[in-house]
Amino acid sequence: MSDKLHLPASLDMADEKQENILKRLKENDRTALKELFQMHYLPVCQTISRLIRDKATVEDLAQEVFLRFWNKRQKINITSSLSAYLKRMATNEALGYLRSKKNFESEEAILNNEGSSSQNVEMQYLNMELGDHIKAAINELPPKCRAVFVLSRFEELTYQEIADRMEISIKTVENQMGRALRLLRTKLKTYLTIFL
Repeated sequence: MSDKLHLPASLDMADEKQENILKRLKENDRTALKELFQMHYLPVCQTISRLIRDKATVEDLAQEVFLRFWNKRQKINITSSLSAYLKRMATNEALGYLRSKKNFESEEAILNNEGSSSQNVEMQYLNMELGDHIKAAINELPPKCRAVFVLSRFEELTYQEIADRMEISIKTVENQMGRALRLLRTKLKTYLTIFL
């Protein structure tokens, strides 16, 4: 009897298809990129969406993954499966995005605590739900209020920098910020009392 492990035919075919696509990509065949995209777009999106909840951002980052893959197609050396390689690229793309948006620390804390206990999972869910409510409340602010709030809280600009950028007075910035905080407090009041 042979000691060799025989792989199922479906795995052999998958390997052949992977090799074929990689070979065609290295020969600059754009139809191979299209095939790759059609086969792996959804799994790449699912991988990114574990880290980022905004659908439009997930789709943008997924497209960036395929663009990066195409740009480095000549240098790619895949030792695992093509699917695993793309998922790793997707995770790296999402983490890079989070780092650049200064959301990384809070998102990383949630990821590092995943699975540690059912209570932690419940807290993570509540944190994500609260985050969704906060985003929705911010999006409902009047445009000028929202702009001032985002520039202050997310871009960490001073009131003077906001006034300069928006071409308004510091007093207007203060008034808009106060209004934004009052509106957010009102919109989130019920949820915050339940959460706390």
